[in-house]
Amino acid sequence: MHKIENDARAKLVSEAQAPAFVTKLIVQGLLMLLEDTVTVKCRKADTELVKGCLAGAQAEYSKLIKAETGADKTCTLTIDSESLPPAPATGKDGPSCLGGVLLHCQGGKISIDNTVDVRLRLVMEQAKPAIRSLLFPSN
Repeated sequence: MHKIENDARAKLVSEAQAPAFVTKLIVQGLLMLLEDTVTVKCRKADTELVKGCLAGAQAEYSKLIKAETGADKTCTLTIDSESLPPAPATGKDGPSCLGGVLLHCQGGKISIDNTVDVRLRLVMEQAKPAIRSLLFPSN
């Protein structure tokens, strides 16, 4: 399981730098929150990338809400002054983050963790039954 996770982790590092991927992460978080004002937290190294995705994410969010509900809804996005932990470094322990975003609103009371690390853990947890059946067939 750890090898599969590490292989996926290596592939996701480059994907986390793609503007389209980051925009989708932001939009997905906005659709879960449905708030007017949202703060986006990212790694310090990704600040410019995320800033470049904010306008596109706001437009996509408004377009999706309009298409699904017919309502006009906009959202104001700002970058958090605090950053997520940096990328994992070889031989160093401690908090790290592969990329992605954490969205929060209402003074931090409501948050959506859409970081690559959290999403990878979720996928690995959901895939355990399928992986188990491949490794240990019942026949």
